[in-house]
Order: sequence, then C-alpha cells, then structure tokens
Amino acid sequence: MNKTLVAGIVAVLILLAIVAVLMTQAPPAQTPTTTPSTQTTPGQTTTTTTTPTQTATQQAAVLTIGVTDKVTDLDPSNAYDFFTWEVLYNTMAGLVRYKPGTTDLEPDLAESWTAQDGGKVWVFKLRPNLKFCDGTPLTAQDVKRSIDRVMKINGDPAWLVTDFVERVEAPNATTVVFYLKKPVSYFLALVATPPYFPVHPRYNPDKVDSDQTAGGAGPYCIKTFVRDQQIVLEANPYYYGPKPQFTQVVVRFYKDATTLRLALERGEVDIAWRTLNPPDVEALRATGKYKVVEVPGSFIRYIVLNLNMPELKDVKVRQALAAAVCRKDIANVVYRGTVAPLFTLIPQGMWSSYPVFQEKYGDCNTDLAKQLLQQAGYGAGKKLNIELWYTPTHYGDTEKDLAAVLKEQWEATGAVSVTIKSAEWATYVQQLRSGAMMVSLLGWYPDYIDPDDYTTPFLRSGSNKWLGNGYSNPQMDQILDKASTELSQQAREQLYRQAQQILAEDVPIIPLIQGRLFIVTKPNIQVVVDPTMILRYWAIKT
Repeated sequence: MNKTLVAGIVAVLILLAIVAVLMTQAPPAQTPTTTPSTQTTPGQTTTTTTTPTQTATQQAAVLTIGVTDKVTDLDPSNAYDFFTWEVLYNTMAGLVRYKPGTTDLEPDLAESWTAQDGGKVWVFKLRPNLKFCDGTPLTAQDVKRSIDRVMKINGDPAWLVTDFVERVEAPNATTVVFYLKKPVSYFLALVATPPYFPVHPRYNPDKVDSDQTAGGAGPYCIKTFVRDQQIVLEANPYYYGPKPQFTQVVVRFYKDATTLRLALERGEVDIAWRTLNPPDVEALRATGKYKVVEVPGSFIRYIVLNLNMPELKDVKVRQALAAAVCRKDIANVVYRGTVAPLFTLIPQGMWSSYPVFQEKYGDCNTDLAKQLLQQAGYGAGKKLNIELWYTPTHYGDTEKDLAAVLKEQWEATGAVSVTIKSAEWATYVQQLRSGAMMVSLLGWYPDYIDPDDYTTPFLRSGSNKWLGNGYSNPQMDQILDKASTELSQQAREQLYRQAQQILAEDVPIIPLIQGRLFIVTKPNIQVVVDPTMILRYWAIKT
C-alpha cells in the first residue's frame, strides 16, 4: 500500500517510540499448552489447536556441546546435511514439529490446521504475536516469502517443497494456505522440515546466504558463528514457548573424535555428540564418570556410484562392486559390532524394508563379483580403476578404516584397483553436488519418518540431484510418485518393494550399514533425541 511522506514520518516516530520501550523491558515468556496431534490423512479435514499459557522456567547459564561436524549453510534454502539441520531446528521454527522423543507431530508456529479438497489444500493458522529473534513481527507473509525463496533458489533440499507444492498464499497476517500439486499422504511431515521454516527478512531474497545469522523464530538465536570453530546460541527473548533451561549454548567443532574425547575428559564440554569412535564410547562408559545415551538407529550408511563416470556406466560393474561388499566384516571390524548390516536403503524395522541386495547378491560374494567383472571385460590383465572418496571427520574417525576395508574387499576380486582419496566436509559436499567424485561414502539421517524419505531423495529424478551421480529411471519415478499419493499402507508397501528391487538391479547406490549413535554427557545432563536423530538443545536439562 502507498503512503504519503507525512504518514511515513509519523510511522517512523511511532516505531522509534516502541523500540525505546522494548529496550527497557524483557518480553514475557510463554509456554504453549498443546492438545495431542496426529498426522492428517488427505481426504479428511482435521483441526489441531493450542492454547498459550504463561509459565516461568528456571534458567541455567551455559551448555557446551562438542561435535566433529561442521556447518555448511545457515540457510534452509540450501542446507541439506544432518548437523546443519540440527542447528536450524534449534534456531528456527516451523509450522509444526515433532514432539520431542516421539514421531508425533504437534503445533509449533501454527496453532491449528485443516486439510481440504481431498488433501490438495492445507490451511494453517499462526499463533498471534509471533516474532523473529530481534523482535521483528513474523506473519503469514513471512512464511510465504520464505517458501517462495526456497523454490526460487532451488537448492539441494528444495525438492521437499517443489515436488509437492504448487503455490503458497497468505490471505491475511495469520493464515497460510498451501496448494499442492497432488494429495500427499505425509505432507505434515514435510512441513516439519527446515525448507518450510520462515527466515528473517535479512536473508538474501535471491541467493543462498550461507553465513547469515539472523535465523528465524526458534528457541535460540545465533549470537556468533565462526566457521569450523564454534557457534554460540542465546535464548530467544521473543520465543513464544517456554524458556530453555540454558540461556546460552556453545557448540564447538573439533577436528576428530580423539580431540573430542579429550575435551570431554578435561571438562571443556558438557556433551560429546557426533561423532565419537566406538572404542571411545566403550572406554568412557567403563569409567563410570559419564552418562552414555544410545540413540535409536534410523541412520544409514551407503556408497554412491557416479553413473556419469565411464568406468561405472556398465551395470555389471556396479553389480560386481555390490556383490563384493562384505557388510558383516565392516560391522565387526570397523564399528566393533555397534552397527548392523543393511541390504536396502529403508532401515530394518521400518515397514516396507526389504533386503533386496542380500537376496540378489548375498554378502561377501567375491565369486559372483569376479564373474560380473569378467562379463564387463575386466580381469587380472585389465583392472577396473576406482577412486573411492571419504570425508575424515563428518562421520567420525572410522571413515578412513571403512575406506580401507572396502578397498581390500574390492581388490580381493583380482580385477579392481582402488585409489583412496579424501576431502573435508565442505569441499566434499561441493564435489558431490558437482559430480566430481567417482565413488563416495555418505550417510543419511531422516528428514521425516516415512519410507519415502529413504527412497525419493536418492532415486527419483531431480529429487536426487544433490547426489551428483546422474541416476534417472522413469519406471522408478513412476513408482515413487504413485507411492507418495497412495493412502493405503499395504499398497504403498508393495510399491516400495518394487522400487527396492529396481534399486538392486540398477545399483546407483550400495547400502552398507544401519547404525546407532551415542551421546556421552556429564552425569547431571538429561537429553532427548527425536527419532529424526536431532538433538533439541532447548529440551536439555539438568
């Protein structure tokens, strides 16, 4: 709306007066009281509401967390790695979120929602008086602006929006309306991911803003960020919910697991998080001085094969590499029995998981690998040359050992020669995106709890562009698209089984292991980790 000059001057004077008042007052703390919620099945119209109530929470001073991870982009338009998402989950907020420690979705910035038109239209009502970390009002227009920005920038995680959302509207300050391309059975779970989080207006509207610290409307604000050294968070005075117990959280980035363990033993950190080596966890547990918390294993490790590389274009070569992998040795030698072999991308225990690689190739099947390599034209006189890449700290110090074991297993065929290379995480991600690595080791932590999250990001054309491996199969795309809209779990299960069978035939990816993570803390620290494996700093207590 256009304004006259006089009206503009008056508005500025009023704004300055308001700021002056706010600077002399601390905003009140509020705690939401929520009614239990469940995911809304498309085709139904379900409303979930919350009623804010006033509470007071005793706050402590500083919590220090140590990790071997690194931040990539403090921008949900492009961040697509586990630890950076963890930071975003603590410094931003979405319309809905996972109730800590569960797979149940509950209200966050939205106090209610309805699914309409058979699940093609979703209407969210925001809580009143929401604000960003600096007190800037947060309205439905900010939600729309942020999601439109994700779609425009089209970074790695954009598919979580663009594959499903046709457009977003903000008809008034507290209403957000999503118009979907088609009904999606797990849309609420998608809305709980960072690409749907509203970001502060200071974010660049057209480009990835990797070091932007303006954040969102989460329980913590970013005070300082020194790349690869530490990030300091402070409790958000404008947060709608309860105050975190710790007014400040310092996350320090350590170069390796050994340094992280020493930091815990010296009392430099209260929590040692991702990733300690399995022997370190065992040794720390044995002292009796620390609390060891086991995180349920919904994360997986796998090998990405770059189909754009001439050496890997022949499917028989990829199948041979899959057959030669010995997962039981990897589990026992590299991980000391703290992980389980995995023969598909969907974790064991999740409905629709089917061990297709075990059925097709077995395990440690060197003889089959030799036969397939011979059919592809390789043998002792003409070896297949493979470059195997790993990143030394992002997944812990065991990566070097994992690469060495894989090299040994593949070279045991007598027809493969492996050169091992490594790169730090930031460089590794860039090389992955650009398709510069022939064979690379990666891990996956769930975005949302559904088989789709272990298939579509890896196997659907376009959605898997972040892998840089060039895999595309129209039949796979059709199956995954159908599975995403099908309401019957039994029918979806059959579709995901078909997708896994195609995966085992095409082999763009080789699943390796399904793991558990461990958090080691001082004995007085209480932590809660979601099935999504995100550590909620605001829920940590003493």
